[in-house]
Amino acid sequence: MKRCVILDDYQNAALSSADWSPLQGRVEIERIGEYLGSEDAVVQRLADAEIVMIMRERTPITASLLARLPKLELLITSGMRNAAIDLAAAKAQGVMVCGTASSPIPPMELAWGLILGLARRIIPENQAFRDNGPWQSSVGTDLAGARLGIVGLGKIGSKMAGIAKAFGMEALAWSPNLTDERAAAAGVERARSKQELMERSDFVSIHLVLSASTRGLIGADDLRRMKPSAFLINTSRAAIVDEAALITALRENWIAGAGLDVFETEPVPADHPYRRMPHLLATPHLGYVSRSNYHGYFGEGVEDILAWLEGQPVRILSA
Repeated sequence: MKRCVILDDYQNAALSSADWSPLQGRVEIERIGEYLGSEDAVVQRLADAEIVMIMRERTPITASLLARLPKLELLITSGMRNAAIDLAAAKAQGVMVCGTASSPIPPMELAWGLILGLARRIIPENQAFRDNGPWQSSVGTDLAGARLGIVGLGKIGSKMAGIAKAFGMEALAWSPNLTDERAAAAGVERARSKQELMERSDFVSIHLVLSASTRGLIGADDLRRMKPSAFLINTSRAAIVDEAALITALRENWIAGAGLDVFETEPVPADHPYRRMPHLLATPHLGYVSRSNYHGYFGEGVEDILAWLEGQPVRILSA
C-alpha cells in the first residue's frame, strides 16, 4: 500500500473534486488543509509518503526538502509548470514529477474581476454600504474607450484582448518576443517597446511566465512611466514586478492603484505593507482556484498515480 499526501488543500476540496475510488486498496490518501510554514513541519508530515500531490507554488519543493524525503517516489503538481519545484534535484534523487492540465480561463476571469473592482471601486463602496458610510463616495473609471496594455500575449493574454474588445477597449500588447504577426492574429496593436506600453495604457495586465529574463521586468522606471490615473494588474507571478518599486508607487501615488493575486511570500505576512494600502485590491492567489480547474487538477492527478502504478507514467515533467 502506497501512501499519498495532498498538501495545502486549503478549501478541503481535493477529495470531492475527483473520483479517488480507482486507488482504493492500492493507495492510502491523506489531505492536509493547513499551510505548513517550515521545512521541518513539511518533512514531519511527508516523511512516510511515497506520493505527494501539491497545488502550484503553495509549498516550495526545494533540494533541501527533497533530500529529507528519501521515501518519495512520485510528485504531482497541478498544471504543467511549477517554478517552486527543483526539477533537477528531483531527477537526481529519482523522484518522478508529473503534472496536470490547467485552463487559462479562470485566471483570465479573475484578472477582469480585479480590473472591474478597481475601476468601479467595488470593495470600498461595498464596505461603505455595510458600515452605513457615505452613499456614492467615488466616481468610477470607464472601461469603454480606455486602453488595456497586455504584457505577454500567450494563452491568457490573447483571451484578455478578446474580452477587452467586448468592453469597447483598445488593446495594446508587448512582450520581449512578440511579433507583428502574432499581435495581428490576436487583433491587438503591438507596442514597439515596454516603455510605450506603460506610457499609453490605462490598465496594464501582466501575463508572462516567470523566468530569468522576466524576473524584475517591471521596475520603478516602468511604473513612473504609467499615467497617474492608470492601474497595474498582476495575476501572473509576483517576481515579474519589483515589489519595493510597486510599494513606493502606491504610497506616492505614481499610479491610481494595483490589483494583485500573486505575492513574493505566500501567505502574505501579517505586517506586510500590502495589508494596509488603500489603493491595492488583492486576492490570495485565486487565479487558478475554480471548480473546473480543481476537477481537472485532481482528476488528472488520480490518472497520474494510476498510470505510474502501472509503470506507464503520463504528463511527465521530470524523470
